[in-house]
Amino acid sequence: MPKQERFKTSYPGVYYIEGIHPATGKTERIYYIMYRRGGKLIEEKAGRQRQDDMTPAKAAKKRALRIDGDEASNKKRRIEKEGRWTIDRLWKEYREQNKALKGLIPDKSRYKCHLETAVGKKAPEELVTLDIDRIRLNLLKKKSPQTAKLVLALLKRIINFGVKKGFCPVPDPSRLHIELPRVDNVRTEDLDAEQLKVLLKAIDQDTNRQVATMMKLALFTGMRRGELFRLKWNHINFKRKFILIKNPKGGKSQSIPLNEAAKALLEGHERLESPYVFPGKGGEQRTDVRGPINRIKKRAKLPSSFRPLHGLRHVYASMLASSGKVDMYTLQKLLTHKSPQMTQRYAHLRDEALQKASEVAEGMFKELSGSKGDNVVQLNVEGTHD
Repeated sequence: MPKQERFKTSYPGVYYIEGIHPATGKTERIYYIMYRRGGKLIEEKAGRQRQDDMTPAKAAKKRALRIDGDEASNKKRRIEKEGRWTIDRLWKEYREQNKALKGLIPDKSRYKCHLETAVGKKAPEELVTLDIDRIRLNLLKKKSPQTAKLVLALLKRIINFGVKKGFCPVPDPSRLHIELPRVDNVRTEDLDAEQLKVLLKAIDQDTNRQVATMMKLALFTGMRRGELFRLKWNHINFKRKFILIKNPKGGKSQSIPLNEAAKALLEGHERLESPYVFPGKGGEQRTDVRGPINRIKKRAKLPSSFRPLHGLRHVYASMLASSGKVDMYTLQKLLTHKSPQMTQRYAHLRDEALQKASEVAEGMFKELSGSKGDNVVQLNVEGTHD
């Protein structure tokens, strides 16, 4: 490329060349400055005439600042800019280090739709509470409180990741506070006996036996959707009767009992050429079952709000709790809940079962009193003092 002609200006150390404006295609001046630092001659682009609104006077002022050392050079500013850990940069690093993280796919969508434009170019220490308030209010205008909570929780997670890895300082709490919207999203889905009967019939009629078995296993064991997707044959011990749950939600790998219904179901399940019990395409881990599950749900005429796999987990838990034979601690372990608070949603079912049991006892005493007289009851009570 031939050397472009330089044109002097009336300001020492300032010249320009002629170039083409990238948008309009018209000729415009591109100003440069020259100065020495440490005996070395430095030539630096000051800016374009129209695109940057640069003039010879502005270029001369920039040159004076360079000479005095009061303003960083373009190269230094670029290095500083590239070195900043912006939310965008932290998000990319977060994704890179958490490729196998559950929920990363929906998180990508949340980031792109709601965070990238709003705060992506800012570093965590540059954010203020007002930035967060704007995001939350905009979300609440268009989305549910749960969506707003998930988006802001993601931002909080990205910032905490940056702090933990030493990429950025802890934001000043007096400047930045991320308040998550309160969400009342506790849903205990249940089916009555007739609905469950119709659903099981619809499952048995479906041609996709992989998904049919998966749904029944959710009902027989209370396993989560992701746990069913990740289930491998070597996680099942038919002899000792347990299933190893790898990386359950929010906790360490642990085992749950393999009851007889689940054992018989899995023993009769077709083993394909894959380590997974319910493999997806190419024998890899399954990622979706919406098609066949929605077909079964429609055939069973279930409510639109019922989430088949998650709902069957709730049905399993509800049946155990309402039986009155399973305490809350045992139920917590069977459901692999990290804390007892998560299991408390079923406590009222156990309370109802205990109340019914108490009423049975009351009825027995009344019957006994009516047939043999009050003195019989009194005698029995007095006898307990011995």
